Amino acid sequence: MNWTDVWEAMFGGLADYGDILALVSNSVIAGAALGLVGGLVGVFIMQRDMAFAVHGISELSFAGAAAALLIGADVVLGSIFGSLIAAGLIGWLGARARDRNSIIGVLMPFGLGLGILFLSLYSGRSANRFSLLTGQIVSVQSGQLSLLIGISLVVLAGIVLIWRPLRFDSLDPQSAAARGVPTTAVSLIFMLLLGLIVAVSVHIIGALLVMALLVTPAAAAMRIASGPLSVPLLAATFGFVSAVGGILLAIAGTLPVSPYITTISFAIYVVCRLVGRRRERVTRAPRSGTSKPARA
Repeated sequence: MNWTDVWEAMFGGLADYGDILALVSNSVIAGAALGLVGGLVGVFIMQRDMAFAVHGISELSFAGAAAALLIGADVVLGSIFGSLIAAGLIGWLGARARDRNSIIGVLMPFGLGLGILFLSLYSGRSANRFSLLTGQIVSVQSGQLSLLIGISLVVLAGIVLIWRPLRFDSLDPQSAAARGVPTTAVSLIFMLLLGLIVAVSVHIIGALLVMALLVTPAAAAMRIASGPLSVPLLAATFGFVSAVGGILLAIAGTLPVSPYITTISFAIYVVCRLVGRRRERVTRAPRSGTSKPARA
């Protein structure tokens, strides 16, 4: 491969960019919804130290999507089914962090193994198999768009309804339990909502890279903000820019959408980390121009 091939793969579709954009408008809309809601959910994922859980749920979601692809069912529904099973098991059995990590460690290889088995038995187009792992910008059909948007709205509404107890339980679970917050129910509801948004993420960006939209934007926002509203708003903005920007760049060539989304998301995180580190240095540095009091 030479530089001409690389250029063609990345920008070979610029001449027909407008026509291609019209064809993938469903994916742009779905990506925008995923970026906004995923960034918001990611704040609680970070506060509850559950980044590992996202990857565990995605593996079962991948297995469900692969099973649906094998039997000819709707891939989104299969992905939702697998995600909810994983989220329910993690939320029900993994009350403590140590138990949760053990359960996730067991579920991940099991889900990945099942997914690989189902894809090996699938005799259809290889592009369909590949898209489950790395995403596909043309994978959102008109009939699926309403379902994906509906799932995102359900997750958003659920997060808003349990916002206060969820935030309290995420920041100080012991105090929340002592104040009478139903922490077990709140945790289970959040896990189910997380399972739903992971299913949407698998369909857009693929099972291997869901953390780029569910963890990285929130991690970036938390490097430069700390307010109860500023962090979620920044995380949602970063998620939106990563998802939509990645799709808009990907349609200029023939490469999968996931490298673009992950690169934008990572670049935002690096910039936020540098800004946050600079702020810390300025805060810690002694004030210049402050003279010592003269001795008598």
